[in-house]
Amino acid sequence: MDAAGLLCLFGGVVVIGLALAASAIRIVPEYQRLVVFRLGRSIGEKGPGMIFLIPVIDRASRVDLREQVREIPHQTAITKDNAGISIDFLWYYKVLDPTESVLAVGNFESAAQGMATTTLRAVIGSIILDEVLSEREHINTMLRTRLDEVTERWGVKVTNVEIREIVPPREIQESMNRQMTAERVRRAVVTESLGTKEAEVTVAEGKKQAAILEAEGMKQAAVLEAEGQKAAQELKAAGYASALSNIFASAKEIDQKTMTLQYFDTLKEMGQGESTKYIFPMEFTSMIQKFIGGKE
Repeated sequence: MDAAGLLCLFGGVVVIGLALAASAIRIVPEYQRLVVFRLGRSIGEKGPGMIFLIPVIDRASRVDLREQVREIPHQTAITKDNAGISIDFLWYYKVLDPTESVLAVGNFESAAQGMATTTLRAVIGSIILDEVLSEREHINTMLRTRLDEVTERWGVKVTNVEIREIVPPREIQESMNRQMTAERVRRAVVTESLGTKEAEVTVAEGKKQAAILEAEGMKQAAVLEAEGQKAAQELKAAGYASALSNIFASAKEIDQKTMTLQYFDTLKEMGQGESTKYIFPMEFTSMIQKFIGGKE
C-alpha cells in the first residue's frame, strides 16, 4: 500500500474515532436526565453534568424534569342531563421518575392526552350542566385526581388541571343570557328599592329629630316663660307688700282730723259731679261731729 493509501486510511480512522468520541460524551443540563440502555438493558439514569457512554453499546433517552404544560383542545362531552358542551383545558405535569417514564409507556404525552380526554368525558358525564358551569374548581380537582391516579404508575405527577373555556349549546347560551338580564334587572330593582327605603328612613329620622328639637325648644320656651311669669309675680307681690307696708306705716302717723279733711276733699270732688244722690257712710257723721266738737 502506498503512502497515499495509508494517509487516507489513517484519516478515516481519525474521523471515525472523533465521531465515536463525540457520541460517547454527553452534556446533561440540571433539569434533564439521561436514561441509559446498555445492550438494551436499562442501567438507570445519568446526569446532570458530563456523561460518558460506550459507543454503539450504550443508547440514551433524554427526559425533561421541568414542569410541563399541555393543551387539550375543545372536546365535546355530554353532561348527566344530556346537554352537549364543548370544553378545552390545560394540564400540568412533572416527571418524578425518569426511568419509569421511559420504560412504563411508549409515548407518554400521547397516552396522557388520550387519557385526559376520556377522563374529561367521564367526569362531565357524572355532573349536570348547571354544576359544570358553576363548579369549575371541583371539576379541575376531579380531573387532576383521576389523571394522577393513571400517570402515577408512569413516574409522572399531574400537578394541576385548569379548564379554560366551556361552551354550552346555543339555546342554553340564549337562555343564560335572558336569565342574566333578568337577574341584572332584579338587582337594579332591589338596589333602587333599598335606596328609596334608606332615603325614606333618613327623611323620617330627620323629621323625628326636628320634632324632638322643636318640642325641646317649646319646652325650654315654656319653662323660661313660666319662670319669667313667676319672677314677675314675685316682683309684683313684693311691690304690693312694700306699698302696703308704706301705707300702713303712713297710716299710723295720720290723726282723726287729717282723715276728716280727706273725707271733705272727697265730698268736694263728689259735689262737682252730675250725680243728684249721695250715700254717706255712718262713720262719716260721727267724724263730722267729732270735728265740729273739736272745733268748738
